[in-house]
Amino acid sequence: MKQNQDKSQHQNRQVVVVIPSRYGSTRFEGKPLAVIHGKPMIQRVYEAACRADNVTRVVVATDDERIRAAVEGFDGQVVMTSAENRSGSDRAGETAERMGLDSEDIVVNVQGDQPLLDPRCLDQVTAPFNEHPNLEMSTLARVITQPEQITNPKHVKVVMDGQGFALYFSRSPIPFGRDAGTQFNTCKHLGIYAYTRRFLEAFRKLPLGRLEDIEKLEQLRALENGHRIKVVITDYDSPEVDLPGDIAVIEDLLREKNRA
Repeated sequence: MKQNQDKSQHQNRQVVVVIPSRYGSTRFEGKPLAVIHGKPMIQRVYEAACRADNVTRVVVATDDERIRAAVEGFDGQVVMTSAENRSGSDRAGETAERMGLDSEDIVVNVQGDQPLLDPRCLDQVTAPFNEHPNLEMSTLARVITQPEQITNPKHVKVVMDGQGFALYFSRSPIPFGRDAGTQFNTCKHLGIYAYTRRFLEAFRKLPLGRLEDIEKLEQLRALENGHRIKVVITDYDSPEVDLPGDIAVIEDLLREKNRA
């Protein structure tokens, strides 16, 4: 009976996309409001998330009134959060609390600097929750096809166990082939996470991890505390905007996409 109740509960749960968005950035202040082909970047991410098949609701989570005004300007939903959040996952957790989501609802954390987000990514990252009833967290990765990304610390790498659960995330190349000529794939982590609301509440209470602090990667907090992260391999890339110069690159990719 309990299994049937759990199944019914899971079938009825919401999938809520939260887009954490900060105005302040040492490398690119005001990045969410940067205009890409006539639209603020945050609007492009929001609209892409709304096109995912299994998403119930999309909200932007911010602590800045300028971002709030921009989101409301394109009729998007926004939740104001504390400026004290340690990471995007913490901000997503606060948002889920403010929205009163159920403990079994799925929260998808989408980075606000991925204006070419493919909506199918969101359906892929949430799919494992249907296969693994006790799953707490999942994320996406993509096989690197541009060799220069392997050594670039901007691109986070991930290695998995035989069942597709993350062993480690790093800004360094992992795995590292000791012997010349060893053939293997290197996977780039895409900063899209899905979690149960229940796990997000637990995650927010965990202390800052030592590895998290060293690598500046929030997902390591989960691994350091013994939580498993399912990694889904996707074919859809989501290039990030880190610096003002990346805007021109994204606009070129957008033009190519519209011509295809």
